[in-house]
Amino acid sequence: MAIDLQVEGLTKSFGALLLFENISFSVEERQRIGLIARNGKGKSTLLKIIAGGENYDSGAIIFRKDLKVGYLEQEPHFEPGTKVLDACLRRNREKAAAISRYEKAIADGNEQEIHDAMEEMEHLSAWDFETKVKQVLSQLKINDFEQRVETLSGGQMKRVALASVLLEEPDLMILDEPTNHLDMEMVEWLEDYLARLNCSLLMVTHDRYFLDRVCNEIIEIDDNRIYRYRGNYSYFLQKREERLENAEAEVMRARNLMRKELDWMRRQPQARATKAKYRIDAFYKLEEKAKALRHDASVSLGTNARYIGKKIFEMRALNKKFGDRVITKDFYYNFARYEKLGIVGNNGTGKSTFIKMLLGHVAHDSGTIEVGETVKWGYYSQDGIKFDDNMKVIDAVKEIAEVIHVGGKALTASQFLQHFLFSPSKQHDYICKLSGGEKRRLYLCTVLMSAPNFLVLDEPTNDLDIDTLQVLEEYLADFKGCVIVVSHDRYFMDKVVDHIFVFKGGGEIKDFPGNYTDYRDWREEEKAAAAKESATVKSKAAKENKENRNSNAEKRKLTFKEKREYEELEKEIAMLEEEKNRLEAEMSSGTLSGNDLVEKSMRTAEIIDLLDEKGMRWLELSEWA
Repeated sequence: MAIDLQVEGLTKSFGALLLFENISFSVEERQRIGLIARNGKGKSTLLKIIAGGENYDSGAIIFRKDLKVGYLEQEPHFEPGTKVLDACLRRNREKAAAISRYEKAIADGNEQEIHDAMEEMEHLSAWDFETKVKQVLSQLKINDFEQRVETLSGGQMKRVALASVLLEEPDLMILDEPTNHLDMEMVEWLEDYLARLNCSLLMVTHDRYFLDRVCNEIIEIDDNRIYRYRGNYSYFLQKREERLENAEAEVMRARNLMRKELDWMRRQPQARATKAKYRIDAFYKLEEKAKALRHDASVSLGTNARYIGKKIFEMRALNKKFGDRVITKDFYYNFARYEKLGIVGNNGTGKSTFIKMLLGHVAHDSGTIEVGETVKWGYYSQDGIKFDDNMKVIDAVKEIAEVIHVGGKALTASQFLQHFLFSPSKQHDYICKLSGGEKRRLYLCTVLMSAPNFLVLDEPTNDLDIDTLQVLEEYLADFKGCVIVVSHDRYFMDKVVDHIFVFKGGGEIKDFPGNYTDYRDWREEEKAAAAKESATVKSKAAKENKENRNSNAEKRKLTFKEKREYEELEKEIAMLEEEKNRLEAEMSSGTLSGNDLVEKSMRTAEIIDLLDEKGMRWLELSEWA
C-alpha cells in the first residue's frame, strides 16, 4: 500500500507551551484517520502544519509525489466579492478555465479553438462539472449560487468551503470539524458521500457517530505523544481504556519499587559516596516514572440545581413568522417537571428562534407563554458570549462570582475552574491564548456557575472535545432540573434526551417519544412503507390503464382523418430521423465554421423536440390502428 503522507519527528510549541514532541505517523492510500485530543492539545494546529499553513519547530512532512491535497479549515475565509459558485470553483482552476475557454471559443466562433476546447473538456471530465457543483451545494442547503460570500453566515461559509474541498476530489482530504454547522440530514449525506470517495482522509471531528462510521483508524494526541488505534471509534474506546489501565498498573509497580530504593538512598551519608552510580541514576529515573501516575482531569460539575416547582412553562396558540417563513403555527405545549427535550430539524426551520421566544429574547406574534416562578434559566447560546481577550481566565470568572456553591460546597473561582480542566497555570493565561474549544468550555463554566434549574443548550457540542462532552452527558443525565437541547450531534442527543421535537418547517413541529436514533429508525420504516405503498398504487394504476386501453381498442377504430394523420406521422418521423443523422454527421466532420456549428446544433435540438412530440402522437394513434 502506497504512503500518501509521512510525518517524522514533528515537534511544535508556542513559547513555553509544548503541543507535541517528536511525533511520527503515516497516512496510507485510502486510509481514513480520525484525530482525537483534548481542546488546546494541538489538533487543528497539526492539520494546519500538514496543510502548509503553520510553521513547526523540528521534524519532516513528506507527501507522495504528485499528491493532490484538499484542506478544510476550521474557520475558512474567501475574498470579498466572490460569488458562491466561483468560491467552489477556486480549487478546480483547470476545469473552471476549460469551461471558460470553451464558452469563449463558442462566442468567438473560432473553429480550431472550439475543437481544442472540446478536447480539453473531455480530458478533464468537465462537461458535467458545473451541474455537480450545484448538486453538492444544494445538498448542503446553499441554493443562491450568485450570493456574495461576505453576506454568508459563518455556518454557510463553512458549508461552501466543504463543498469546494469535496468537489476538488483530492487524493488526500484534510478536514477540520467538517460536521460543524451541518444539520443531521447533511451529516448523514456527508457520511455516504465520503464512503464513495476513493481518497485518503485525515480529519478532526467531535461527532462520535461520524468517527465510528467513516474512520478505520484513530490517532490520539495525549501527553504530547501519538497513540494509534487500528479501528473505528468504538474500537478506540476499548483499547484506550486498556492502555490507561496498563499505564496506571505500571506506575503503581514503579512506586512500590521506589519505596525500597528510597530506603536504600536514605542510608547514612558517609556510605552514599560508595554507592553504585548506575543505581543512583536508576533511582532518579524510577522516581520520574513513579510521579507519572495519570490523573485525568475531568469536568466534575456536580448537580447543584435550585428547587424547581411543578409549573415549568406552558405555550398556548403560539404563532411566529418572519415574512413568509413560519416558525410556529397555533402551537400548544405544557412542559413537565424534569423533562429533557431535544430539538432537531434542518437549518432555517426556526429551532433557535423557538428557544429565544421561550427565554423572552424574541417576541412572538400571538399566543401566550407562561413560565413558572421557580424557573431559573441557564442559557448556552451557539453564538457564545464575547470575552475580553485581554483578561485572564480567572479574572473573567471572578467578574461573575468570587465564590460558587456546588453540591453543598463553597468553591473559590479558582477551584471551580479546575473542575473544568483549567489548571492553575492555565487560569492565569490571557483569554486570547485559548483555543476555540477552551473558550467554549469557559463559556459553559459561566453558564453553570449560577446553579440554574432549567438548562437551555443551543448547539453545546460545537468545538467541545470528546472528554468534555462525555462528562457533560453524565452531568445532564443526573441533572435535577429541566433541559432543552438543540443539537446536530446525534450521539449526544441519544444519551441525553427523553423525547424530541422535530422541526419540519412551515410551522410543523412533531413531538416524537424517543431519542434521535429511535426517530431515524421510525422515519426509515415510514419511508420504506410509503415507497412500497407508492409502488403498489403505481402498479395498480398501470394495470387499470392497460385494461382500459385494451377495452378502448376493442370499442373504437381510427377515423378517416386519424388514419391519414397516422400515415403522415410515419413519413414525417422518418424524414426527421434522416435529417437528424445528416446534421450529426456534419457536426462530427470538423469542417464546419463556428457559426454553422451553432446553427446546426440549434436545428438538431429542434428536431429532437419534434421527434418526441410526433412520436408520442404516433404511439397514441397506433393503439387503435
